[in-house]
Amino acid sequence: MIEPLRISFEVACSPDHAFETWTERATAWWPPEHTVSHQRGAEIVFEPGTGGRIYERTPQGEEIEWGEIMRWDPPRVLSYRWHIATDPANATQVEIVFRELPDSKTRVDIEHGGWDRLGEMGQAWRDANHAGWDGVLPSYSQAARS
Repeated sequence: MIEPLRISFEVACSPDHAFETWTERATAWWPPEHTVSHQRGAEIVFEPGTGGRIYERTPQGEEIEWGEIMRWDPPRVLSYRWHIATDPANATQVEIVFRELPDSKTRVDIEHGGWDRLGEMGQAWRDANHAGWDGVLPSYSQAARS
């Protein structure tokens, strides 16, 4: 079994703001080099609610699917199937829990799993996604402060 990625960190804002920053303001913090198109000005969309799509919209209007919302429970839990840059049949699962802390802070716990379904490429895909999270989370943390 390939272990899920587990990432935890704190942001200096309420859970409401942390959830909204993740889902409604992703364009403001998601680095262009971590999109499929790599285009500046691409819009990152999380359609609210279970069954909502996650995708990027290029400046030319092309929509590139990234995933599907499986659980939408603001401001506590967001869960989705994630298949950015791969076939939807190879989707992994991401669950993000936003926990209120004292002093107007929020603990963000991410669990990203489902690597076994990818067979031989599962471990390499997990490693690539670990680097991907390292590339996007600092921008998220900074955006959540504003």
